[in-house]
Amino acid sequence: MSVANLRPNIDHWQERVDLAAAFRWTVRLNMHEAVANHFSLAVNEDGTQFLMNPNQMHFARIRASDLLLLDANDPEVMEQPGAPDPTAWGLHGSIHRHCAHARCVMHVHSVFATVLASLADSTLPPIDQNTATFYNRYVIDQEFGGLAFESEGERCASMLSDPKKKVMIMGNHGVLVIGRDPADTFNRLYYFERAAETYIRALQTGQKLRVLSDEIAEKTAQELDDYPDQAGSHLREVKALLDAEGSDYAT
Repeated sequence: MSVANLRPNIDHWQERVDLAAAFRWTVRLNMHEAVANHFSLAVNEDGTQFLMNPNQMHFARIRASDLLLLDANDPEVMEQPGAPDPTAWGLHGSIHRHCAHARCVMHVHSVFATVLASLADSTLPPIDQNTATFYNRYVIDQEFGGLAFESEGERCASMLSDPKKKVMIMGNHGVLVIGRDPADTFNRLYYFERAAETYIRALQTGQKLRVLSDEIAEKTAQELDDYPDQAGSHLREVKALLDAEGSDYAT
């Protein structure tokens, strides 16, 4: 499979548009990092074919037609013109190769999630509704081994086998969020950063935390899991705002 189409990319168009909108809004939230970090989206049944941002392209410029279409099982991807960033291939390629339930994967080094990932104890306690959203729904990677080339990516993918665990707090690194589509995943990424900010700011007060009980935390998380179409509405509104501004994300 070619790494990037030479003609305008029209296959999987709605998926491309949704993912491009998520890139653009991540910049608005200041959760991007120069020309690093990557989002990907599976487009076939077993999840091995996926869209991903081009190498070294700023999130603020990414359009639907810019996204690469890659095959996680193609051993020649990195040898072809227009190859993706090698760390993106190592991490996202590994996840799409091994975790079919991880349809969409978003990885950033956003400030508060990265602060949390830098603490000796990166646990996120349920101290409010947003933090409770992630109760028993994340894993903590404590074995950071450098840049996410192939072996590091394979190791990270092995930690996402439980479909209930949709967030990886990447110790000494950042955060990785998975979901069923761009709306679901972006919404989760947004709320995880908010949750991490609440926790970090609460720690800064030096006061004792008011931690929810396990029972209430799980109840809250389940209620939010089942909340009707919040994620879809969130991304629809993001696209409406971009459209009103005349953004070219959907081109």
